[in-house]
Amino acid sequence: MHMIEANGVTLHTADTGETGLPVIVFANSLGTDFRSWDRVAERLAGRFRMIRYDKRGHGLSSAPDAPYKMADHVNDLAALLDQLNTGPAIVVGLSVGGQIAQGLAISRPDLVRALVLCDTAAKIGTAEMWQTRMNTIETGGIAALAEPILERWFSAEFRSSRPAELAGWRAMLTRTPVQGYLGTCAAIRDTDFTEETAKLTLPVLALCGTEDGATPPELVEATAKLIKGARYVPIQGAGHLPCIEAPDALVQALTDFLKENALV
Repeated sequence: MHMIEANGVTLHTADTGETGLPVIVFANSLGTDFRSWDRVAERLAGRFRMIRYDKRGHGLSSAPDAPYKMADHVNDLAALLDQLNTGPAIVVGLSVGGQIAQGLAISRPDLVRALVLCDTAAKIGTAEMWQTRMNTIETGGIAALAEPILERWFSAEFRSSRPAELAGWRAMLTRTPVQGYLGTCAAIRDTDFTEETAKLTLPVLALCGTEDGATPPELVEATAKLIKGARYVPIQGAGHLPCIEAPDALVQALTDFLKENALV
């Protein structure tokens, strides 16, 4: 375990630590920890200094009482990168991790060379939707919503053909600290980066699984269209977590984007 104090919380972090290589940072989704990026990291090994971390309220990181603001998550990541002395990095964010990535590019552009926005948007869902989810979890715990969440996370083919693996991801979801889950739901509920994201001028790649039931492809593509020069790439057959379900396709799209923008 590698634990770092940043912005008043303790963040569980993995840093491959190479010097002289481009830095790539991964921010994970609601209800997961940084193991969700394992398959991508394996495929990129030796080509980047890779930093993964459990955002506040998830994995082994601190789980302060809810609610959180998106600025809390953004400032956590900024403080972590400052401590690790990364300089400008390629920031890859999935779902709420993509909102954290947008927030970082908006508030700390000195830390971001490029954005890869996976299955995310400038605004995700409605305040009413998030409040309903939070109310259900406060009453019945995360397990009360686990099955519909997994249906949005993964394609029907994945759920039917890989039951043992699905059980593992269900365990990760339901073992997320409740305060961390609720706190991050509140952060998403209250976030709308539409105006700020439309002003970004750095290289941006947007990706989305075509079977994503949480942030559908049309929502992700609409966010890409906000940003001048942003590229949108669908990941065929994947759900909300293509880093798990289709890592080869994600890595290929990422690699092509980085080469096209002279980032590697």
